[in-house]
Amino acid sequence: MATNIVGRTGSRQSYLLAAALAVMLVLATPLMARAQNQHAPKPTGAEPVPEPAIPAILAAFDKYEVVAMPEAHGLKDLDDFILTLIRTPAFAEKVNNIEVECGNSLYQPVLDRYIAGDDVPFNDVQKVWRNTSQDMCGTSAFFEEFFPVMRAVNKRLPQEKRIRVLAGDPPVNWEQVRGPSDIKKLKLPGRDANAASVLETAVISKGQKALILFGTFHLLHGATGDFLMANTVSTIETKHPGIVFVISDLNIFGSDFQTLSGTAFSSWPVPSLARTKGTWFGALDASQFLPKLIFFDGCDFRYDLPNEYKKPVAELLDAILYLGPVDLSLKEQWPVDLAFDDEYRKELARRDILTGAVDPPRWSDAFKQDVLAATENPFVPPRKLRDLKSMTKACLEEKSKQSGKP
Repeated sequence: MATNIVGRTGSRQSYLLAAALAVMLVLATPLMARAQNQHAPKPTGAEPVPEPAIPAILAAFDKYEVVAMPEAHGLKDLDDFILTLIRTPAFAEKVNNIEVECGNSLYQPVLDRYIAGDDVPFNDVQKVWRNTSQDMCGTSAFFEEFFPVMRAVNKRLPQEKRIRVLAGDPPVNWEQVRGPSDIKKLKLPGRDANAASVLETAVISKGQKALILFGTFHLLHGATGDFLMANTVSTIETKHPGIVFVISDLNIFGSDFQTLSGTAFSSWPVPSLARTKGTWFGALDASQFLPKLIFFDGCDFRYDLPNEYKKPVAELLDAILYLGPVDLSLKEQWPVDLAFDDEYRKELARRDILTGAVDPPRWSDAFKQDVLAATENPFVPPRKLRDLKSMTKACLEEKSKQSGKP
């Protein structure tokens, strides 16, 4: 029996972009699970050297056509850093484009007009991030800010310096999807394949530069093995090796590397960027940095990483971004308007039913209280590993019911 990966879909089948949905357990929630081997001996190598983060990122564009980093996966510190980066005057001197994970490419013409400063109703441009294949995009407070900020930045720039925002998600037209059969008929490209195609056509072929903002697992070098599909960066680098500089936030998965290394990261300036090559951090096995996924074979569940990620961190990432101690990480809040937008929440529930992604009740009226309650604690809560024994038990019980055996 083939080994599978547990994602947001649980045991139910997802029709739309099934492979992408399967990994969303990791991509849509920060601080998934602490690395399992934090107390392993520190490997040999030089100490990572922190540099002022924004100048270091801008300097990377002098050597690389593309700089890639994560965004909008629940960490407010990371979101705020990106908003500061794109408002830095020197950014527009280096970068022509920003490609985002949370953008439905069906609406690229609307997005272009909005970002250029044209008179576009906000409800129309909201479709760009609210109508993607991923509901986490439509519920992201970061993207509620990002697009208006980019519009405002461009208004201050001369025409030749203005930055184009590219929507990287496949062109899903939810208005035409009324049942699972409609989803199958769409024949959409995979999320990573679509994002790579957009980058190739709109940036690389024109000799331009781009910042790409996607979840970390879309960005790692060398992800061309047996893990579902090649990711965005690996797809690009198959044809254009060495053109992408990949960054990951040091805290994005909640790993406390001070425990692992004995090195006081907390003494680093905030924000800092440090290269991985030649350092003890870059020599770490990636399993000590990346969160484990839940694999299963029948009812046998285990935590593991795909084989292509079982390599030194420096082979997957070029740099790490430090934005402060993990226990002080601020969480991205839900957009407040989501609590009162009954029509959109009903639409999210409808999509969940169509894709089999999760149980629709999460978008019920009780969600309003969840949005408000989340404001009581500004910090990212610690996450616990899921109880695999209870998952195995539930799986066996379900199989017993289906077989009719007591």
